[in-house]
Order: sequence, then C-alpha cells, then structure tokens
Amino acid sequence: MTVEHHLERDSTSGQHQSERQHFVEDVGVLFEMVGLPRMAGRIFGWLLVSNPPHQSPGELAEVLQASKGSISTMTRLLVQIGLIERISLPGQRRDYFRIRLNAWSELTNQRLAQITAFRQLAERGLQLLQEEPPQSRQRLEEMRDMHAFYEQEFPRMLERWEKQRRSLDQNK
Repeated sequence: MTVEHHLERDSTSGQHQSERQHFVEDVGVLFEMVGLPRMAGRIFGWLLVSNPPHQSPGELAEVLQASKGSISTMTRLLVQIGLIERISLPGQRRDYFRIRLNAWSELTNQRLAQITAFRQLAERGLQLLQEEPPQSRQRLEEMRDMHAFYEQEFPRMLERWEKQRRSLDQNK
C-alpha cells in the first residue's frame, strides 16, 4: 500500500492527501540537503503526519514503497540521532516507531557539542600556527570565533525556548 493508498483510507480530501504526500517527499529532500539520507527524511516526514503517530517497520515499508532493509537502516539512524524512538504497545509482539518527545531540544544539544568540538579544533590549529603571520591564522581565528559565539548563544536560546515552551504548554 502506497502513501496514496494510506491517505485514501483517511477522510481527508484528495487535495489534502496530495499535500501530505508532497510534504513527506519535501521532508526527504530537506534531509538530503543537510547531508542525511532522503529515505530517513521520508520516514520522519511520514511519522510527523501519520495517524496513528506510531508506525511499524512493515507499515513504513509499505506506505513509503521501500525495502524492509532500508527502513531498518534508516530507522536505526533516526533513533541514533534522537529524532524517533522505538516503542512497543501492550499486547503487540512487534515494535513501532514514533517521533521522540523533545527530539528538537536533544538535536540542538547535540549540535552544541559539535560546535564546541569545532571551536576546540580551531584552537588546536591556532596553536600549530602560533609562530605564523596573522594572515595564516585568519581562517582558524574566524572558525574559532564563530563557534565560540554560537557556544555562548545556543544555551541562551535553548533557555528562552524552554521558557516559551512552558508558557505555550500552560496556555493549552
């Protein structure tokens, strides 16, 4: 059963179904643009709009017209990067996948660790070029300074986000 077929079971209009299908594909393309596999993005896109919000590997393979091996590999990747989680349901023998709560905050925290690693790497490079003329150090200084800036700003942004999220949750 394809995305179209799964959407046909939904009570939404044909245009809405087509929009959801395009959304899934657009998420795949966006993932590919940031260096992740398109299939991982398609899985993630489907999990964002699927009903129910949890899907079995077989359901994912069917709706996305992908091999079970591809689904297995890509769901493993999505679990590793913290965007989805594997769950089991009472009375069910198979596993399901769903979007992980707070996935975006976790991803941002991982990004912060990467930013710190880049800053530290730039500092090591600057140590190597300590005796070199300033123009030789310029690229590494920019790398260090930019990542140091992000290292300071990301925690502040996360703190503001958490405060805003709590406020939004209270207003629901």
